[in-house]
Amino acid sequence: MKKIRVLIVEDSPVMREFLKYIIGRDPRLEVAAAADSAEEALRLLPLAAPDVISLDIRLPGMNGFEATRRIMSERPTPIVVVSASVESEELNITMNALRAGALTVMEKPVGTTQGEYESLAEPLCTQLAIMSQVRLVRQRPTELRPRSTTPTAPSGRVYRLLAIATSTGGPQALVEVLGGLGKGFPLPILVVQHIAPSFLKGFAAWLASVCAFPVEVVENQSVMSPGRVYLAAADHHLRADGRQAWADGGDPVCAQRPSGTVLFQSLARHLGPQSLGVVLTGMGEDGAQGLLELRRAGGYTIAEDESTAVVYGMPAAAVRLGAACESLPLPAIAPRILELL
Repeated sequence: MKKIRVLIVEDSPVMREFLKYIIGRDPRLEVAAAADSAEEALRLLPLAAPDVISLDIRLPGMNGFEATRRIMSERPTPIVVVSASVESEELNITMNALRAGALTVMEKPVGTTQGEYESLAEPLCTQLAIMSQVRLVRQRPTELRPRSTTPTAPSGRVYRLLAIATSTGGPQALVEVLGGLGKGFPLPILVVQHIAPSFLKGFAAWLASVCAFPVEVVENQSVMSPGRVYLAAADHHLRADGRQAWADGGDPVCAQRPSGTVLFQSLARHLGPQSLGVVLTGMGEDGAQGLLELRRAGGYTIAEDESTAVVYGMPAAAVRLGAACESLPLPAIAPRILELL
């Protein structure tokens, strides 16, 4: 079996050698090259021809965000950001790298015992293997294709909530949708974004800084307000009715907690036709079953079209089940939501 080629970008000699060790001993992976700076990585990129990149975020010279932007414009390659810190400066660079096209963020394998190293090494290698399968294209503006048919919106419908579920590629997609909705959007917005728990609060702060909405992590229970974004708490599902959103520590669904399916199911139960549900880019099938239940309850449902989804996993699963009233390219989703309102 052909091994997956990994380019390591890490300025710390100790961590660089450790990453070479854990990647080199994984039977799925091999080290294509290792660089101590983004500039060196860009030089090595065409020579090493990696299938995936492990990218440190704080580097001498060009940082991880600029490196991601350059890689995605010059030679698109799946990028897994490997970050040791959830402090504001480094986290902001990390989130901007995700917005620029990096696929996911993982904690750097640091610890004082062999067990701590091992517990982080295995998930990192698995993420590198999974993300290497994502097929990317050069970042360029999306051309909106006219829809051959536009589903008729239910007349006289009053919507009370918008719910969005996303995973891999989600930060970039969320910023575009929320930016398109604009300040003054009249509904609460519930979001399930699959992200490592240690990065959640930083992600919430970053999202609030780049969109027009206040962002709240629902730790226990929150009374919802229009024009506010509510995120699922770390390692908890998010549920809501017409007035409140609350955290739920129930079992994972589709191997996820939070799960988009759980969120959509709660809206199907409590609000039905007064709900809007959206599934954006993401790996796996989370959200599809819940979106189907929401549609059957009378809610209006949208899946991101394959033409713009970074990973057409979650939206594809929703389409296969017949859960989406329509599929739209990413830039058309916010205008359609505003049209429905």
